[in-house]
Amino acid sequence: MGKNIGFISTRFAGTDGVSLEAAKWAQLLWDRKHVSYWFAGELDREPSSNMLVPEAFFDHEEVRRINEHVFGVKHRTSETSGHIHAMRNYLKGRLYEFIEKFDIDIIIPQNVLSIPMHIPLGLAVTELIAETGIPAIAHHHDFHWERLRFSLNAAQDYLQMAFPPKLPSIQHVVISSLAQEELALRTGISATVIPNVLDFENESQVDLEYSKNFRQEIGLEEGDVLILQPTRIVQRKGIEHAIELVSQLGDPKYKLVISHEAGDEGYDYATFVEDHARDHNVDLKLVSCHIGETRGVNDKGEQLYTLWDVYPHADFVTYTSLYEGFGNAFLEAAYFRKPILINRYEVFVRDIEPQGFDLIVMDGFITDRVVNQVRDVLESPERRDGMVNHNYKVATRHYSYSVLRKRLAFLIANFFGIEI
Repeated sequence: MGKNIGFISTRFAGTDGVSLEAAKWAQLLWDRKHVSYWFAGELDREPSSNMLVPEAFFDHEEVRRINEHVFGVKHRTSETSGHIHAMRNYLKGRLYEFIEKFDIDIIIPQNVLSIPMHIPLGLAVTELIAETGIPAIAHHHDFHWERLRFSLNAAQDYLQMAFPPKLPSIQHVVISSLAQEELALRTGISATVIPNVLDFENESQVDLEYSKNFRQEIGLEEGDVLILQPTRIVQRKGIEHAIELVSQLGDPKYKLVISHEAGDEGYDYATFVEDHARDHNVDLKLVSCHIGETRGVNDKGEQLYTLWDVYPHADFVTYTSLYEGFGNAFLEAAYFRKPILINRYEVFVRDIEPQGFDLIVMDGFITDRVVNQVRDVLESPERRDGMVNHNYKVATRHYSYSVLRKRLAFLIANFFGIEI
């Protein structure tokens, strides 16, 4: 018999990693007759199956004010503590309403018990679980100890209580073995590893007619080679390495295209990236104004494309990150059968590289060997086809929906004694 599943987070909307992975979980749970309901401060799900609570959004005015008074400082005031607990109490009441309204059997907090973007909501979810004993699967994408901006804080008591909490009715899920190990060392909490996945059992169905003018619209000419950096412009993405690669390829036909803008982590690095490209004579295309979460038109009336419209037009993908919680862009490149350059970040080395992918790899800097390997792949269709077809097969074995389907069934069976 199917169960009613309550997904809880600050936001389920758009194309951020938490929203995308939660949607995949819900889809596969639905395949097993489980019905999903949604609680968040920003939502784009079916209205009849959700509870929208604006105060649950991480960018709510009151939440921003709280964060300003607990992060980057050593002590918090009694007034700030009062604001936190007032909001916690209000949100806990709304969570009780959510569970009663939709007759929820299991809750799945998505990253809300992992990273303290919204301390009152994390406390509220923790208290709800402690008070009711409701079965919970806490899905952790990243933790506060992985982010420098949370290292100096006046909320250590809250972090220890709820980010994440150690309670008997919670099963914890992380996306890498590194996160699993760190969680155990820091908190004593054991967790199941469920990597991020894509539907490798079904080939991508892309409407190429819709995006046929994409290359022309971003200023590429016939014969140009599109090297795609499918990330935001933030420092940990190591985009300077992609610039150096294109520079050393030494041909103006190679164009570096960055799909997303800087976002909420500041624009100093974006300025550096533009200057670095100029200094290295790299034709850099910043195309975020052409990329949207959905198809449509931008403020200028120009056609908007999704990232999945862009991948088919890429000739090569650079993924030069210094750090990643897992590596969604890596999976996407494999899914669209694109050759990839990877900087060997720690989670990649521990969890992904041993699976046997055929990749071009670098260790923190671009060498002549790397440049020659990239040039060989770009100029040899036979080499490129062999690489990408092999990678698709490997990814199907290890990062397909079937992997997620089996592990979710196992977790739910742990609560109810049989696989349902």
